[in-house]
Amino acid sequence: MVKWFVAFLGYYFFRFPGALFGFFIGSLIDQLNKNSSSPFQSWVSTSSKSKTFQLNLLALSATVIKADGKIKTEELQFVRNFFISNYGTQQASIIFETFNEQIKNEVQNIQKLAKIFVESSPYETRLQVLYFLFGVAKADGSVSQSELSKIDQIASALGIRISDFESIKAMFFEDSDSAYKILEISPNVSDSEVKKAYREMAKKYHPDKLQSKDPALIKGAQEKFQEVQKAYETIQNERGL
Repeated sequence: MVKWFVAFLGYYFFRFPGALFGFFIGSLIDQLNKNSSSPFQSWVSTSSKSKTFQLNLLALSATVIKADGKIKTEELQFVRNFFISNYGTQQASIIFETFNEQIKNEVQNIQKLAKIFVESSPYETRLQVLYFLFGVAKADGSVSQSELSKIDQIASALGIRISDFESIKAMFFEDSDSAYKILEISPNVSDSEVKKAYREMAKKYHPDKLQSKDPALIKGAQEKFQEVQKAYETIQNERGL
């Protein structure tokens, strides 16, 4: 059954060549799954929804990595480490077989990929996706203009509000107003407005609000929540609150 699922995903994103590759990988997984001690067992038993999410996330990662015309080792390693730390080495290795093909493939259809996320994921999850993509772009030390433009395009397709986009973006760009941008306020607001903004942002980005049980998304939510807290502490120190 897995071979048909992976073949369908391959055809959906890469047409006939992708279907052939997907069928090959899926057949391999099916064969290994016959052995209950197979190291691939945990990935095969994962829900189809989870597998689709992971593959689509990789596809979006590929568009960001290729945005500046260069495939950088640091960005590839960031994605690999992300999946290993959240899903384990065995599962990540299988997923990366598909990812390596996506990197070599032509430009992904961002609108099609984003539509899947919009239809299957709540807004909070899509915010985590945006945070992850910025992390991919920043893996080599900086986010290039072409990468930023690509992420902006993806965010728009995901239905991310401009204020949320600017807030998450500020977590990866350091300037004098970054802390305020993260809290989605102006440096000219009053102290009471700063506190109010922090409470609202802490509530919005609190990990408990995330509906998904996916370990990668939970970890991302925790990191983003910490960025909000750090921004508030920075403003507190500046203002002596």
